Amino acid sequence: MDVKAAPNGVATIEDRILRITGYYGYYPGYSSQKSTSRSSVTRCKPGANCPSSHSSISRQLSPLSVTEDFSAPILELQSRGSSGVCGHRAERQNRSGDDGTQAHPENSSQENRIKARCLSCTSVVLKAVWGLLIILSVSSSWVGTTQIVKITYKNFYCPFFMTWFSTNWNIMFFPVYYSGHLATAQEKQSPMKKFRECSRIFGEDGLTLKLFLKRTAPFSILWTLTNYLYLLALKKLTATDVSALFCCNKAFVFLLSWIVLKDRFMGVRIVAAIMAITGIVMMAYADNFHADSIIGVAFAVGSASTSALYKVLFKMFLGSANFGEAAHFVSTLGFFNLVFISFTPVILYFTKVEHWSSFAALPWGCLCGMAGLWLAFNILVNVGVVLTYPILISIGTVLSVPGNAAVDLLKQEVIFNVVRLAATIIICIGFLLMLLPEEWDEITLRFINNLKEKKSEEHVEDITDPSVHLRSRSRANGTVSIPLA
Repeated sequence: MDVKAAPNGVATIEDRILRITGYYGYYPGYSSQKSTSRSSVTRCKPGANCPSSHSSISRQLSPLSVTEDFSAPILELQSRGSSGVCGHRAERQNRSGDDGTQAHPENSSQENRIKARCLSCTSVVLKAVWGLLIILSVSSSWVGTTQIVKITYKNFYCPFFMTWFSTNWNIMFFPVYYSGHLATAQEKQSPMKKFRECSRIFGEDGLTLKLFLKRTAPFSILWTLTNYLYLLALKKLTATDVSALFCCNKAFVFLLSWIVLKDRFMGVRIVAAIMAITGIVMMAYADNFHADSIIGVAFAVGSASTSALYKVLFKMFLGSANFGEAAHFVSTLGFFNLVFISFTPVILYFTKVEHWSSFAALPWGCLCGMAGLWLAFNILVNVGVVLTYPILISIGTVLSVPGNAAVDLLKQEVIFNVVRLAATIIICIGFLLMLLPEEWDEITLRFINNLKEKKSEEHVEDITDPSVHLRSRSRANGTVSIPLA
């Protein structure tokens, strides 16, 4: 039967389908030559020798074997008759072996990535858990200290003696740190060696008498002033008002750092400082500018200011310190307070400014509880920086405001009017604005852009899904679009 060739050289419909589907080993006239080869093979009887069949196939394929590119598919087609299945099996085994050797390092790398992600997730979860515990501990210790001071004032009012007594407890900071070092460190050091190592905060030569007097004296005075003014403010105001006003120290730290340390200017922190000042004025206005209220606000703002000055000077002269160096420095402040400031409560006692009948009449339980909680607060603040994120420590401090408010409401010592409540909220919002990082605007813009990109990708996927669905349905129905040759 004669087959008419199409203009593009394709003889039959079978050739055309094989050409479109890209069948391996296809060449023009494949189906016609295949049929002739079948006819020549079928003429041979089983068991008989048919040499003419091979010659006929070679004669028919000789015009197409001019180049090596066409001969390779033809030789493959000829070998499929006897060893095609075995050849395919061997090729599949070789390919599976190659895939196995390539997949093994890929699987190991994927396992390593999964392990690294699990470790990072575990560390983040542990930091978050430690952060939650530190937040609760910091806020509760600060609330406890403030409330014990208010209780002590009912029977004993000697604020400077209380400040001096609680500051002396700072001497125990370094022994507590060294106990933790012995419990956790693999390579344990002697106390003197660890003390000398941590004394590098004062310089390469360590702690000398000159540096002890030069560096410790101003910080010890600022520490004492901060605590003394805070205790004075608690006599005039409620614990909620004093703790809220003390949160203004963040705003003062920014202003002093901007002026003295030439830190980066941030508009959002200027807004936070203005909010803090607004809250201070509103707090004084809450009691119609009563004399005790104004004096109490002045004491609280003074305490926040000396605390900010302490932090800025520490950053200027001593820089950043690790946990051991901070423990060494605070213990040194306690020792300086015991040696050089002990004469002040003695003078106040004999001048009867702060006088008590006998040492047996002192409320030792309240004094030790206040000093212990104050020491715990200082330790937790420095430990929290090591165990979790520093921002959580500040959040724990600001949470002392609602904590003190809850205790004051239970004790019925405060009546919240609109002005006092608004002032407290404004100061707390300003404090939280101070916690924003310096690159907060870039981080926010990056986050918004990522959200937009994700939304656009989801929108594109939603558009492409119906088209893919229609294609799958058309293929299932048997409609295949064949491009023109």
